[in-house]
Amino acid sequence: MRVYLPLTLPGLADAHRKGELGPGPLTAYAVTPGLREWYVSDDIEELEYAALGRAAQASLRQLAADPNAPRLRVVVAADVPDREAVADPDHSLDPSTLGEVRIERPVPLSRAAAVHIDGKDAEKDVAAAADALGAADQGDDDARFVVDGADDHELLWYATQEIGNLLEDLG
Repeated sequence: MRVYLPLTLPGLADAHRKGELGPGPLTAYAVTPGLREWYVSDDIEELEYAALGRAAQASLRQLAADPNAPRLRVVVAADVPDREAVADPDHSLDPSTLGEVRIERPVPLSRAAAVHIDGKDAEKDVAAAADALGAADQGDDDARFVVDGADDHELLWYATQEIGNLLEDLG
């Protein structure tokens, strides 16, 4: 199963240093039955893109919690055995947990298929979105608009062999 693990650049650096994403348990995003029902599509590429988007939103939450992290969303796409990515059936249609899966053990970085990171041009909008997240969660429509602005930036795709150079360039 392809899963999307939300990170920050310091989290990616830690994973690169240790050779694994973790420790577990980890929260990731994947094409779950709830995500399929919510998205109403049979196109696996569209569904995986939706799971990637959910992970990008979770990365934004991590940025909001870590004011020292560079203001770029990071998502690692990895392949894990289906049995290792468990969705909570009680929350399958909860909008806040759509596509969410739990992975109990660390994920070896060797299972990573790609890394998705904002381009430098997104940094200002992502920083504003991270700052506005708390107010948006409280129902502030203007803050929600700012948070949604981060989604206007597509995450860029990188091969896992590029992680070291990315960390040097962006860190």
